[in-house]
Amino acid sequence: MATSALRLATLPLRAVIDVVLPPRCPGCGEMVDGDDRFCAACFGQLQGLGPPQCACCGVTLPHDGDAAARCGACLADPPAFDRARAPFAYGGPTRQLVLALKHGRRLHLARMMARAMLRVAGDLPDDAVIVPVPSHRWRLWQRGFNQAASIARQLSRQSGRPLLVDALERVKPTPSTKGLTRKARLQNVAGAFRVARPEAIKGRLVVVVDDVMTTGATVAACARRLRASGARQVEVLTYARALREGQGA
Repeated sequence: MATSALRLATLPLRAVIDVVLPPRCPGCGEMVDGDDRFCAACFGQLQGLGPPQCACCGVTLPHDGDAAARCGACLADPPAFDRARAPFAYGGPTRQLVLALKHGRRLHLARMMARAMLRVAGDLPDDAVIVPVPSHRWRLWQRGFNQAASIARQLSRQSGRPLLVDALERVKPTPSTKGLTRKARLQNVAGAFRVARPEAIKGRLVVVVDDVMTTGATVAACARRLRASGARQVEVLTYARALREGQGA
């Protein structure tokens, strides 16, 4: 026992942590050979999102076409944001990772999520600022943190673009949107946000960050307020995108 303790004491801190708390896959909990990675089985289940896709909302299009092509939904009802991107579809391992961050308080997963998100974000211009979708103060009190802000903080560190965690405020608590239609979600978030620092976003490209984009109602409400306060352009960056039937890659 003493020999084992002495051996641990002579190891680097990272190695000691790996012995006591070995890295585990955020999708299934299996041990993996390093932090911030899925096991082979979960990695194989990931549904990546990429071209051909809608130039605006990022949903997969059924055929190759013009890079500026938009899906029918964006043509019929253009979103308030200019562009939305996510590296993965929501479900399976990505769902487990999001829940592990949001409800399991595994905050280190934000680093892994940000890295994947930056791969699909493209080059962010020098005037870009990163703004998380805010939580209402009561939700912050209940959960203790805002998962969107945790991801945004990592995005800022990895991209070198400034983080404006207080640029947007959620001034109205909103009930759970689970199971609601897009119309009901839009009504749910109407008047929920305000821009607290208009001078910080005026004339700039604002990257709105959240963990998952479902119908887009929440990020659209944020984009609408940001545009009204002078943002030059609003882009949305999430880790996962919930797809409707027939939208799969």
